[in-house]
Amino acid sequence: MIACAKNGDFDLIITKEISRFARNTLDSIFYTRDLKKHGVGVIFLNDNINTLDGDAELRLAIMSSIAQEESRKTSERVKWGQKRQMEQGVVFGRSMLGYDVKDGKMTINEDGAKIVRLIFHKFVDEGKGTHVIARELREEGINPMRVKEWSNTVILRVIRNEKYCGDLVQKKTYTPDFLSHEKKYNRGQEEFVILKDHHEPIISRELFDKANRILDAKSLSQEGRAKHSNRYPFSGKIKCGRCGASYVARYKTRKDGSQYKAWRCFESAKHGSPHFDMAGKRVGCSGASIRNEEAIHIMYLVCNQLTIDRQKIADNLIKAINKVISLDMTGTDANTLEDKIEVTQKKRTDLIDLYTSGDIDRAELTALRAKYDAEIDSLKSMVESMEKQQIVIAKQKELMEDIKTVVNELIGGIEYEDEFYTQLLDKMVIYDRENIDVYLNLLPLKWSYTVATASKKR
Repeated sequence: MIACAKNGDFDLIITKEISRFARNTLDSIFYTRDLKKHGVGVIFLNDNINTLDGDAELRLAIMSSIAQEESRKTSERVKWGQKRQMEQGVVFGRSMLGYDVKDGKMTINEDGAKIVRLIFHKFVDEGKGTHVIARELREEGINPMRVKEWSNTVILRVIRNEKYCGDLVQKKTYTPDFLSHEKKYNRGQEEFVILKDHHEPIISRELFDKANRILDAKSLSQEGRAKHSNRYPFSGKIKCGRCGASYVARYKTRKDGSQYKAWRCFESAKHGSPHFDMAGKRVGCSGASIRNEEAIHIMYLVCNQLTIDRQKIADNLIKAINKVISLDMTGTDANTLEDKIEVTQKKRTDLIDLYTSGDIDRAELTALRAKYDAEIDSLKSMVESMEKQQIVIAKQKELMEDIKTVVNELIGGIEYEDEFYTQLLDKMVIYDRENIDVYLNLLPLKWSYTVATASKKR
């Protein structure tokens, strides 16, 4: 309508009332002004306002404010009514996998319920991971309902959803602004409405609790690791030479219970080995996986083969670090400061003689005493600071020795963690375990290595 008005398709807009035109004062004023610029007026029938009149904007602002306040009150009444209904067990939401929602009631959809039971069985009884379960469901052609395709996050949402054991938790989202109507996740801003044993469960509470304990245990085992690029420093840098997809990190468990990190082609992790899906599309990849320690070792081999003046680099790096952390002690001497304190204290003592001899009056005595006290406190603070600086200098020397050791190890080829090598690596392309190309940042060189031995290709 606004676009047509600006295009000159009509000269007048007639609306029943302000609340039907806009729900807040700013929008009402903005759009009526904008339309007026293009010679288009707005008539509000119930409010008897024509925006082409001289006093229209004042009346419009008043009536718009009233409409906005009424909208706010209506929003609060609706929210209050919805919460009372939620407390009585009325379901607000749409149908989901395993349940149909109609007239505020949840009934089991047996076709979807079978899939839910299958997911919990695979996760708890067969011990399969969420990625594996998602891939198997895709390969079986099972419809995920309301999402494009199965993924590990979809499986996680199913396992975490308390509705499947018969409980109902509502107000997981809330609307903080009645004007924008934007929903946000409820992080405790509003009280949840929780009803236990609200409807017929699809799985037993024991199975639901067991599945979530497994998820919690996996989360705790990875606690303290940063997410995404911080958690996986090589993320986005390891590429598959067969399909071009990025490699993703996965934590795997050895027979002795210890864990290790491995990298795998995302297309292979998502779809498995190359095959045709139900739609006849070729999916999957046969890209080789690689352990994180192998990727680190490859970077060590690359660094070790670079033709560089290692000692010169080490000396320049140490010099730069020392310049940054060194303290500027120019013009500072503890003995000089002590002498200044002694002189100032004598001046303060002599003030009494000056006052009694009549050379200064009482006001001057008070002012000079305050001045000398401040100077003495300042000088004493400087002395204390000097003592602390001496301690820091001693620690600084110890720190520089440690830094020299580490720098020499780095330049000399000591193998370090992936956080160091990721700064040097541009990308690593894996064709198979015997053909891995490594591209370094700031170096117009390409290196090709095997996992076990290093040999410069070109």
